Amino acid sequence: MARSYVVTGGGRGVGRAVVERLLDDGGCVVAFERDPAALDWAGDHPAGARLRAVAGDASREADAERAADAAQEAGPLAGWVNNAAVFRDAAVHTATAREVLDLVALNLDPAMVGCAVAVRRFLAAGTGGAIVNVSSHQARRAVPGCLPYVTAKAAVEGMTRAMAVDYGPRGIRVNAVALGSIATERYADFLDGQGPDAAARIEREMARLHPVGRVGSAAEVAGAIAHLLSADAGFINGATVPVDGGRSVLAHDPEEHGPQA
Repeated sequence: MARSYVVTGGGRGVGRAVVERLLDDGGCVVAFERDPAALDWAGDHPAGARLRAVAGDASREADAERAADAAQEAGPLAGWVNNAAVFRDAAVHTATAREVLDLVALNLDPAMVGCAVAVRRFLAAGTGGAIVNVSSHQARRAVPGCLPYVTAKAAVEGMTRAMAVDYGPRGIRVNAVALGSIATERYADFLDGQGPDAAARIEREMARLHPVGRVGSAAEVAGAIAHLLSADAGFINGATVPVDGGRSVLAHDPEEHGPQA
């Protein structure tokens, strides 16, 4: 029987790419998405019964349990990907601390709930399993004006390490991927709203920020996540893997100069 997986935020962008990759690898996948309209494509997917769509809020345990049930109906639960994210920010000088904390929770709660549900299911089945949390290069190198998102992603990486230590002895691996800029629908919509000249300037800046000279693709992220879920990554636990084209190791310095000829 094929192994099953849950991917939160699985209707669009990176989440959908992960769903497609796991299906291509022969798994059964639950695409778990808050917006039902984002799951319209799943109805006539060539994977047939190996793909299940569940609409719900990844931060609500009852909804996450429904997604886990759907996965286990299809096959033994082997992996859970916490990809769901919300991009809303505020500053502490213009918003209350409570408002900022609520925005932090928008990105931290779904990852915590997903980990909790997955861990409980793995322990009950006695099979072990793998969890991958989607983080960001911003967890370590903050972008100005993004305090709640940066805080949440830093917490996700700390949670990843803590859960890896707590549950590694029980056969459960927990890792994270820290993404750079990725070409998704959201990124394309952002560029479209800028006008041709501004969009070209932004793309040049993105190329400069990523040493590989471009933004990443959702398929490249999906490949890294699929590897971390696989048996080939069986000795990787508690790691945060940069999937950012080198963005996190690049330092633009006033005295920077090119490599010596």
